[in-house]
Amino acid sequence: MTRRRPRGFGTVPRWVWLPAALGAGVVVLPVLAMLARVDWAGFPRLVTSPSALHALGLSLRTASASTALCVLLGVPLALLLARTAFPGRRALRALVLLPLVLPPVVGGLALLHTFGRNGLVGRHLELAGVSIAFSTAAVVLAQTFVSLPFLVVSLEGALRTAGERYERVAATLGAGPGTVLRRVSLPLALPGLASGAVLAFARSLGEFGATLTFAGSLEGVTRTLPLEIYLQRETDPDAAIALSLVLVLVAVLVVGVSAPGRRRGARARSADGGGGGA
Repeated sequence: MTRRRPRGFGTVPRWVWLPAALGAGVVVLPVLAMLARVDWAGFPRLVTSPSALHALGLSLRTASASTALCVLLGVPLALLLARTAFPGRRALRALVLLPLVLPPVVGGLALLHTFGRNGLVGRHLELAGVSIAFSTAAVVLAQTFVSLPFLVVSLEGALRTAGERYERVAATLGAGPGTVLRRVSLPLALPGLASGAVLAFARSLGEFGATLTFAGSLEGVTRTLPLEIYLQRETDPDAAIALSLVLVLVAVLVVGVSAPGRRRGARARSADGGGGGA
């Protein structure tokens, strides 16, 4: 006689619940502690101060611009990594994903030595009268540098999950590469693209280290919301907590928006038996 397993546990051993609860506590408890520290009575005033509104507006504008750049540059890159075979593809993928593990400050230094006044590219731009470092454009570049891998990973995974069979069928029916890309490949990978774009936006909105190193902290020019929080931490802790809560709420919203795309991708993998082009 088969012994019935208690409902709610599934196939997971009971002892897994303890380390899982501890892991959840590591993430949840700090957020709860911050919520307990918020000055709710003064919250509207703290998050609507002129400096906070300037920083929030700049963060939203630069995060939107960097997300657009990530889509513009990341879609072709993900297509190459998922659909073509060429020498050095693994090395290219590793380099593209490098910002995921690279300390943001190191990324900022790399950008500074590339686009700074004496940088590899920046010195030539200076001769043409174009200065990037310590400008709003530098903020967008720093955010794009750290956010691009999120979009590439999401879209490449979606393309590999979708496989190439529908594209091959379309090609045998006479569709050209551009038509196949527009009518087949991108629609199939659209949930992954949307999820990657949302994650890139969230990462751009929370970027700190690379922005501070490459763009500095000039109010109204390069001082984004994370930089404003860092400065307020010393002078007005209540404002820093309130502004941090704004970023937490944005992060929760981003997770909620991107979750449906991840669920659709999981259902597609289940329906296809996990198939996909390698």
